[in-house]
Amino acid sequence: MRVPLSWLREYVDLPATETGRDVQAKLISAGLEVESVEQLGAGLKGPLVVGKVLTVEELTEFKKPIRFCTVDVGGAGGASQAGGSGEGAGEPQEIICGARNFAEGDKVVVALPGAVLPGDFKIAERKTYGRVSRGMICSGDELGMGDDGGHGIIVLPPELEVGADAVELLQLHDEVLDIAVTPDRGYCLSMRGVARETATAYGLPLRDPALLDVPAPNSFGHTVKISDPRGCDRFTARTVVGLDPEARSPIWLQRRLQKAGMRPISLAVDITNYVMLEIGQPLHAYDRSLIDGPIGVRRAEPGEKLTTLDGVQRTLDPEDLVITDNRGPIGLAGVMGGADTEIADTVRDPGTGQANGTTEVVIEAAHFDAVSIARAARRHKLGSEASRRFERGVDPQATAAAAQRTVDLLVLLAGGTAEGGVTEIIAPSAPRTITMAADHPDRVAGMTYGREAVVRRLQEVGCDVYGQDELVVTVPSWRPDLHEPNDLAEEVIRLEGYENLPSTLPTPPAGRGLTPRQRLHRRVGRALAGAGYVEAPNYPFIGESVLDQLGLEADDPRRAVVTLVNPISDEEPALRTTLLPGLLATLRRNHGRGASDLALFETGLVFRPTGEETVPPATLPVDRRPTDEEVAALNGALPRQPRRVATVLAGAREQAGWWGEGRPADWADAIESARAVAREAGVDLVLRSDQHAPWHPGRCSALYAAVDGEETLVGHAGELHPRAIKALGLPERTCAMELELDLLERAGRGAVRAPGISAFPVATQDVALVVAADVPAAEVEQALRDGAGELLESIRLFDVFSGEQIGEGRKSLAYALRFRAADRTLTVEEASAARDAAIALAGERTGAVLRGA
Repeated sequence: MRVPLSWLREYVDLPATETGRDVQAKLISAGLEVESVEQLGAGLKGPLVVGKVLTVEELTEFKKPIRFCTVDVGGAGGASQAGGSGEGAGEPQEIICGARNFAEGDKVVVALPGAVLPGDFKIAERKTYGRVSRGMICSGDELGMGDDGGHGIIVLPPELEVGADAVELLQLHDEVLDIAVTPDRGYCLSMRGVARETATAYGLPLRDPALLDVPAPNSFGHTVKISDPRGCDRFTARTVVGLDPEARSPIWLQRRLQKAGMRPISLAVDITNYVMLEIGQPLHAYDRSLIDGPIGVRRAEPGEKLTTLDGVQRTLDPEDLVITDNRGPIGLAGVMGGADTEIADTVRDPGTGQANGTTEVVIEAAHFDAVSIARAARRHKLGSEASRRFERGVDPQATAAAAQRTVDLLVLLAGGTAEGGVTEIIAPSAPRTITMAADHPDRVAGMTYGREAVVRRLQEVGCDVYGQDELVVTVPSWRPDLHEPNDLAEEVIRLEGYENLPSTLPTPPAGRGLTPRQRLHRRVGRALAGAGYVEAPNYPFIGESVLDQLGLEADDPRRAVVTLVNPISDEEPALRTTLLPGLLATLRRNHGRGASDLALFETGLVFRPTGEETVPPATLPVDRRPTDEEVAALNGALPRQPRRVATVLAGAREQAGWWGEGRPADWADAIESARAVAREAGVDLVLRSDQHAPWHPGRCSALYAAVDGEETLVGHAGELHPRAIKALGLPERTCAMELELDLLERAGRGAVRAPGISAFPVATQDVALVVAADVPAAEVEQALRDGAGELLESIRLFDVFSGEQIGEGRKSLAYALRFRAADRTLTVEEASAARDAAIALAGERTGAVLRGA
């Protein structure tokens, strides 16, 4: 809602020193969203005057039409030429102009030399097209007036005085507040509503534009029949005859519409738009000569059609509320009128010279059901200023005043005569009341306002308040958003000032904190972030085509997906069964935008249906909490939702520089990310070679952990299969890891044991073992660990070698073993004995032999 400050001052006597910024601050404090204050006419300087075109000479020797005009500007002409001395006053100005929408005798706006137009456009005497131009004939765009309908020269009414100040006449200097009206404050889509908020914020009286003397309804007005009182509970019809078809909207009316963001069209339409902006009640004017019989309000019949004012023929829905006459629909109620009863443009008969146009109008001011109007506007994709107001709630008691205001303006500006008939149909309804404890706003805000302040603020809103400790509040008709005590409390709090609310921290209940699952989740995120991974959360939706790209077998459990009935995207209708599709899509997107070295991770739920899900209850109550049985039935219909963690890598894992050569990410980094996650759970992973899509068969490791005393598969890690990389458009040698966090949490249950710290020195022994090339290093490591016994503190693989020296199909694995005792310094014999035991067990389990033996 655009609110000109000059218009707002008509209803509230704001101090003369108050600027638009000051009013903005007050309204924001009262809870309105004032987005900006536009300074109209900023930088505009005169002389800018009314001129009369005396002569027009067409210059045809140029590529485009050029006109050389002489314009009478009154006494301003000589002053501009003689430096403001007034010498030669009254001399016409010679002006070059390219526009063609004016003629000799028209009154126009003239910017004389010395004037400055918006955009720092300075007007000076200059020679152009072989003539001297002493000024400029202005259009609305050049003056910053907004859309003037044709983007042409402003042609003023003929009765204006030549030489008059055009800046004041066109109200070019003003401030306009742009308010983002929220759905619960539909009353602020009018000057009346904003003025009420302004008056309350400043503590000033309001001149309500809807307080008009309205004649009593009678039986002489235009006949109206309402067959759907629920859709239309109030309808006022007034008739004005004898309108001058040549009457134009006065400048003040056009300017107010333009400042409010609306384009002037014709006098009758401009008046209905003006009253809508002023009071907030949408109106419609019908050409009475085009109405056939009584006006009706009903629901549309199946297959009915209506051509609306935008020239589009629309097929109506049975839920649409329509305005009718004897022929059928003539308007889509509350949204847009029909073309059959449109106010006709003025056309002059070429033979008689007589102006033909609408001379009799019927004014409609009605109150329609907000839900019906909102649905109709969306159904037909036909939002309008009227529907925007109706769907937010319009004051039903303003219909008669809005109709009277429209009649008054038509009589005043169009020379019409108001007929004595007044039609008003009202469906019986009682005012809405709310019972509220007087201290309820105090308890909501956490501070004491007191009964007197609560009553005063509610009365400022427009409520009638009765009672002492328990208040009975009658809600004003223009506030359909007030339904319960909390709504009233909000009104009190916002008018008392949100900035006055105390800042207090909530007191958490004792004895509650994060669950073990939540703590593990956070530790895993911190560990991966510390290892250089960037968290990249994704939506949990996938398309089944991505499972083909991953190369999953037809019987793979990950192909059993849960399909949504109403997916956000038809291309991704299923819930994910693995975290990899979303992460790999993020990696591909970032790689395509130039990020070549990537390490991403995500933790989240996957959805694995078991086939044992039950059918959920058809309905659940809304007036109470579901019972334990109902909650159990809901949970029984859900698929299994384990929490998982996944990482993906591509590009360089270590950057090259003066410190040395870098290296690319490989399968070992993916496995190490799994170990980092397992360490946070206090779990030791066992690695075994595996073939599992989408990983490369020779570079895939299955990850096992002891869960509830049994070795259980908890995930996979390694390099992706080249076919999957190609299908998904990923960088070469992309690696990935995925683990089930819930299983790791179960594997790590039990007392947390702090690491033992010994004050005695460590004994280091290195061992190089030769094994078959297909023997996993993890199996050799586990054998060494088991054979070394309790003295072994740590073991690390530091070299892998294969070559002619050790034979074809063989490889050498070199390990560093660290031995330490908690109570003594180990002897060389003890360390060597533990080393020999480890080698012996490794040889027994894996066939390893000591290198060089």
